[in-house]
Order: sequence, then C-alpha cells, then structure tokens
Amino acid sequence: MSLDRDQVLREAAALLARRPTASMDEIARAAGISRATLHRHFPGRDALVRALGELGIAQVEERLDAARIEEGDPVAAVQRLIEEAMPVSGFLAFLYGENQLYDLPGITEGWSRVDRRVGALFRRGQEEGVFRFDLTPAWLGEAMYALIAASGWCVQDGTVARNDSARMVSELLLGGMLRRPS
Repeated sequence: MSLDRDQVLREAAALLARRPTASMDEIARAAGISRATLHRHFPGRDALVRALGELGIAQVEERLDAARIEEGDPVAAVQRLIEEAMPVSGFLAFLYGENQLYDLPGITEGWSRVDRRVGALFRRGQEEGVFRFDLTPAWLGEAMYALIAASGWCVQDGTVARNDSARMVSELLLGGMLRRPS
C-alpha cells in the first residue's frame, strides 16, 4: 500500500487545526497510519510542520486564484477572498501560530508571494479611493489574516457558526477600512 502524502498532510492539518498540541501518535492515528510510517515520511514534528507550511501556502495561493482578487471592485474582491479562505480558516489559524515557519526560506518566500498579491489588492482599493489611506496595505493584510484565523478558532470552539464566519470577518474588516465621506 502506498502512502498518499497529501492525504496524510490534510489529516494532520485537520487535527492540528482543532488541537495544535496533538502528538505525533495522535497525528498518525488521525491519518490512519502507524507512528513509524509517519516518522519515515516526516522525521519529526518540525519536518511535519514545514510540510504543512508548504501545503498552507499552496492552499492560500489556490484560494487567491479562486477569489480572482485582481479583478473588479476591490470591496467585492476582498469579500470573495474572505469567502474563499473560510474553508481553510482552521488550518490557517494553526499556521498563524507556528512561529518557527517564518524563519524558513521556502516558507518565507511563499508567504511573501501571498502578501504581495493581497497588498496589491488593498493598494488598488486605496488608489481607487475606496479604502482608507491611513492604514497601510501591509497592515490591512495582517488584520485580514488575523480575523480569518480568529474566525477559524471561533468556529472550532462553537462560538461562531461556520455559515456566519465569512460575513462577520467581512463586516468587521471592511467596516474599519472603508473610507467614509467627510
């Protein structure tokens, strides 16, 4: 039987999104494999987390493509992006808290690509006079990431309904960043 590495990573991501401190034994059980098999493919938690970081970047880039953030009205593009991100918000919440990922060259480059695309969306909104100028595109991106991660945690905790999470993130983010007529 061959190991479906992507499936193992998806199962690990699903578990770690709910329980960030899960052991390698628990991750192996969730993936339906032995701990020895898990260790053959991921020699330790650091290797697994790195692979999850790479998967996270790939998923976020897929979500950015699906949201078509370079197209149309910037407000609608932000709403599409948030909507697209919600299915992976729990996994993003896990990655958001994994500080060791931010020191790894391949991971850092991947998140930089994501940040450039998201920053360009917020800059475009500012240039079109829709978004506030006193909030930098980098800050708006970080605020959006934090709200998406927080929504993932709240959905897992049962304090926010999954179907309400995208609307709640959009309302709070856009409510703070839209320019108001003086």
